Amino acid sequence: MRRLKKIGIVLAILYVIILTTSYIFQERLVFFPSKMPMQHEYDFCQPFEELFLTTPDGAKLNAVHIQNNSTKGVALYFHGNSGNVSHLSHVANMLTRHGYDAILVDYRTFGKSTGAMSEEALYDDAQLFYDYALKTYEENEIVLYGRSFGSGIASQLAAVNNPCRLVLESPFSSAVDLGKHRFPFLPISLMSEFRFPSTEFMQDVKCPVYIFHGTDDSVIPYEFAEKLFESIPGNGKQFYTIEGGGHNYLQDYDVFKNGMKQALN
Repeated sequence: MRRLKKIGIVLAILYVIILTTSYIFQERLVFFPSKMPMQHEYDFCQPFEELFLTTPDGAKLNAVHIQNNSTKGVALYFHGNSGNVSHLSHVANMLTRHGYDAILVDYRTFGKSTGAMSEEALYDDAQLFYDYALKTYEENEIVLYGRSFGSGIASQLAAVNNPCRLVLESPFSSAVDLGKHRFPFLPISLMSEFRFPSTEFMQDVKCPVYIFHGTDDSVIPYEFAEKLFESIPGNGKQFYTIEGGGHNYLQDYDVFKNGMKQALN
């Protein structure tokens, strides 16, 4: 009995340590930024402008504005929780191929961007880029595109503005749902500082929504995209299932290519 009691005490202490460490370092469990030297010169093989926006708290946000004098408008693109805009040449090519300019955004701590990370800061930063786009484009010419983690930011931005459409690639229903899936032994609902409740945001999204998700996605399970889709009120929505698709390289599938023609018509 004493032996079992000692084992129980040790396990409880270990759990408290894991819980405390996970809470303190949760930003590192959510974001995997790839830094970029300030002197790095981007190469997108098409006309572009590199830009920095300064936030009220002094952060410097870096982005690349692909400029092809599009007659359709612009796609404001929010990438996943790793990498940076230097990895997005294929995205820029896809968007311009469909007739859009593109603004590719790096979050705080990603690429050349600086600043302290928080959920509210990310929402405010996204709005800053939306306002930047409005200086050149009409609001009905702005497409919001969020991939993976970026789907939470794009969804929130669509809920508080009036873009012409919202495109979500490999999205989640909420960061809390995803956290519970990845760390079922932790009280994610209580401890998470990054929640991104996309299903809640959808209640205020007024534009058409297009969702693309692979059935074999091991990073964000397909069921979370289904839950997100079901939460969208009305009929202004479309779901594209990529059979056998994983979390990456959905652009290699015909369903994605054909669906994107409709989403970006």
